[in-house]
Amino acid sequence: MSASNSPTPPPPLLLGVLGGIASGKSEVARLLAGAEGRVLDADALAHAELEASDTREWLGARFGPALIAGGRVDRAALAAAVFADPAARAELEARVHPRVRAALRGGLVAAQRERVPRVVLDVPLLLENEAEHGLTALCDALVFVDADAKVRDARAVARRGWASGELERREALQLPLATKRDRADFVIRNEGDLDELRAAVGRVLVALASR
Repeated sequence: MSASNSPTPPPPLLLGVLGGIASGKSEVARLLAGAEGRVLDADALAHAELEASDTREWLGARFGPALIAGGRVDRAALAAAVFADPAARAELEARVHPRVRAALRGGLVAAQRERVPRVVLDVPLLLENEAEHGLTALCDALVFVDADAKVRDARAVARRGWASGELERREALQLPLATKRDRADFVIRNEGDLDELRAAVGRVLVALASR
């Protein structure tokens, strides 16, 4: 059979991960994908976009050259600036988000072409921005990662160097967690150790395979 007559490969099983900040979404995404699957990480794509030469030039002009001193974007300073100024945040998102969405779509096309069996979307604002990217409707299932707010705040302080309470302030700009949980097909509790998390993810994968 010629390449032109080859059957179109089936689309990968597409999973979206939801949850609060520092709930462990990225770890769950990695475990859901497994060795044969692929994670499409919106944060990683956004960080790459911030370091693109034209974006760095724009950031320096918009927020001042100190933001890109040393040739790299000071992401902590950028976050502080945009979370304190809704207009600046909207400007940044208007520049970065369309490029990230295009990269995510490109990743899905590549995964289908390469016959990847499972793709996991690690997209922090998956529901908030669904009108713009349309990815949620493509998902075969949504998985919510649940953890108590105090646990997540402690993780953010220890792992990200945030001040206590910063997590709550940032989450106030997002959809309520109850809304995200209600949209999910599966809920994974993540307050134990990695073995417990692996077991919980394994149960979800078994349930998906039986659908």
